[in-house]
Amino acid sequence: MLAPRNLGQAGDRGGKVTMEEISASGKNPTMADVAARAGVSRSLVSTVFREVPGASPVTRARVLQAAADLGYQLDNRARMLRRSRTRLLGVVFQVQDAFHSDLVEAMYPVAAAAEYDLVLSATTETRPEVDAIDGLLRDRCEALLLVAPQQPESWLADVAERVPTIAISRRIAHAAIDVVMTADEEVVDTALKYLTSLGHRNIAHLDGAKIHGASDRRRSYRKLMKRQNLGEFIRVLEGGNTEVQGIRAAEALAREQDSLPSAVICYNDRVAVGFMFGLRAAGIRVPEDISVVGYDDVHMAALPFISLTTVGQDAAATARSAIAHAVRRLDKDATPGEMTLVPPYLVERSTTLPVRQAPAPLSR
Repeated sequence: MLAPRNLGQAGDRGGKVTMEEISASGKNPTMADVAARAGVSRSLVSTVFREVPGASPVTRARVLQAAADLGYQLDNRARMLRRSRTRLLGVVFQVQDAFHSDLVEAMYPVAAAAEYDLVLSATTETRPEVDAIDGLLRDRCEALLLVAPQQPESWLADVAERVPTIAISRRIAHAAIDVVMTADEEVVDTALKYLTSLGHRNIAHLDGAKIHGASDRRRSYRKLMKRQNLGEFIRVLEGGNTEVQGIRAAEALAREQDSLPSAVICYNDRVAVGFMFGLRAAGIRVPEDISVVGYDDVHMAALPFISLTTVGQDAAATARSAIAHAVRRLDKDATPGEMTLVPPYLVERSTTLPVRQAPAPLSR
């Protein structure tokens, strides 16, 4: 039989391993080190860490104390990979998108309440969405929560054939993919009704360019403007989803000072903030000359020097719905392809005013 591993010298210390000896060896403490310090077998240490019957309370306490003395940390990821189920939910999000950050923050307590852990995989300018998703699949995530995914629907459908997949904030009409989103038409309708209540008629839309979801919102804007008998004022401004693209849109609009709209509904809060700053830099006052409405209600929108009127996405409700979809799918309590629409809400701040009325003619 092999003797138990013991980094120390068996003598007046009773064969116990010390943290100093492990540090000197340049290695992290292992389960075998904990067993040697506690004076028990490695299998008994494993029994304690797995929280299964087989160790007395006294032995359990001795093992846990030995682990604490050595600074031993249980490798939860390795333990989960040995299980048939990992109870991991993978989340793909855009690292620079403020709403995505709010949404991820809201997901954590919901996932914990359902006894799942989240694994985050961010997309950046140098890390494409395909790599972010592949990483989560390698980590054996049981379901994927994709926030505003940009890959083609056919590619996402292939992923959904492997694991339950929930698309958030993007409409995907595929039987294998669940969808949780705020209805684009309701978002535009909320903003449009608010602005018309302030007397605005010449209302433009700052577009989201090629971002998925932009076409739905653009289509809703045109449809609802016509429904409000405002078809003659329909105007789509070239935009995007970042502050820089908002500034460029403002610079382009400022060159047409003789045909300014009285209000603009923006694709999201980020592009709205850039647009607003760009207008002010060009000498166009917000909201006195142009009222601006954003979309998302991210934390930045409420800052006093921004104070952006916006139609909000309910991050908490979206997080609850998305994780509920994933859990139901994993528990076999739901079929693929279900959709949940989360109602938007309006936050009125300082970037909107009633439309300016033309001065009354002087009486003679």
